[in-house]
Amino acid sequence: MARPNQARLNLAALRNNLGLVRQLAPHSRVMAVVKANAYGHGALTIARELDTLADALAVACIEEAEELRDGGINAPVLLLEGLFEAAELALAAERNFWVTIDNERQLVWLEQARLSRPVRCLLKLDTGMHRLGVAPEQAGLFYRRLRASPNARDDIVLSTHFASADDTASDQTRAQLALFEHACRNLPGERSAANSAGVLAWPASHLDWVRPGYMLYGNSPMVGENAGGHTLQPVMTLSSAVISLREVQSGESVGYGATWVASRPSRIATICAGYGDGYPRLAPNGTPVLVNGRRAPLAGRVSMDMITVDVTELPGVCIGDEVILWGDGLPLGEVARYAGTIGYELTTRMPARTPRVVITP
Repeated sequence: MARPNQARLNLAALRNNLGLVRQLAPHSRVMAVVKANAYGHGALTIARELDTLADALAVACIEEAEELRDGGINAPVLLLEGLFEAAELALAAERNFWVTIDNERQLVWLEQARLSRPVRCLLKLDTGMHRLGVAPEQAGLFYRRLRASPNARDDIVLSTHFASADDTASDQTRAQLALFEHACRNLPGERSAANSAGVLAWPASHLDWVRPGYMLYGNSPMVGENAGGHTLQPVMTLSSAVISLREVQSGESVGYGATWVASRPSRIATICAGYGDGYPRLAPNGTPVLVNGRRAPLAGRVSMDMITVDVTELPGVCIGDEVILWGDGLPLGEVARYAGTIGYELTTRMPARTPRVVITP
C-alpha cells in the first residue's frame, strides 16, 4: 500500500472560486494565474479546467508556458515576467504567448526581432511596487514605440501591480491606482491592475482585466482573513493518516529536541507527513490538525516524514484514521500563520512526493 498522503484537489471548488471572481468583477475579463505549478496544485490539472473558463492564463516564464501548450492548453498565456532573452520572442509569436514589457531591454528586443506574426504585449507600469515596470512618466514613450513596432499587436494592455492591496487600512493601493490612471490618461487600450486582493477589496481596480491567482485556489489574501469570508472554497486538502499511537507519561518528551513535554499522561498519534511532504517544519507545538474532523494540537518538532499530535482529548482515535493538515475544515492561512509564513509558500513548496489527486465531491 502507498503512503496515505494526498493533496486532494476539488475542481468544483476551483470553478466556484472563478465564479466568485466573475461575480465581483462582472465587467472584467479574467486572466487566471497558474504560475509556480498553479501555486503547487499542478499546472496542467488546473489549466485544463480553466482553459475554456478563463479568458487567458498567466505564468511567470516561458518554460511554464510551454508546459501548458505541450499539455494541450489553447488559451492565451501571458508571461508575467516577460522575456529573459531575445530568442524567446519567436516562440512567443509561434505559440500565442503574450509578453510583458517592463524595461528598455525587452522593448529593444521586440523592436529588433523578426517574427512570424506580432505578439500581444502588456506594458507594465511601476506605480509603487518598485519591482518591475517602467516609470509612469515613460509610459507614453514606451506605448508609442510599441505601437510603432510591427512586432507588437495594436491591442496593447496597460498594467500595474499592487503592493498592499491585501491591507484595506493602507492608502497605498488608492495612490497606486490614481498614479496608474494619470499615467494612462491619454493612452488608449485595455487596462489591468487587480490581483486577488484587488478583486476582493478594491472594485475601482477591476478595469478591463483582473488577474486572480491565490483566491482561485480558495484562499483569501486579505490581512487577518480566512477564505470563508468570501465564500471561497479550498481547492487543495492535504490529507494523511494516523500510523501509530502511544501513551506517554507526565514529564516525558516527544520528538527531536524534546521541544514538547507532557504535562499529564497523554496519548500521542504519529502521522506520516512531514516537511518532506510539504508540511512546514517551523509549525510550532499547538498548530492544529484535524483527526477524524476534530482538532488536535501538534506535539513535538516536525520531522521530515512524520509529525506527532496530542489526541488525549479525542477518544476513539485509531491507526488508519484520516488526518487533515489543511484545506477542507482547516484554513490554509491559519496553518501558515502558526508557522510564521503565508499560504502561498506552503502550497507552492509542495513537493512531487505528495501526489495530487483529483476528487469528485
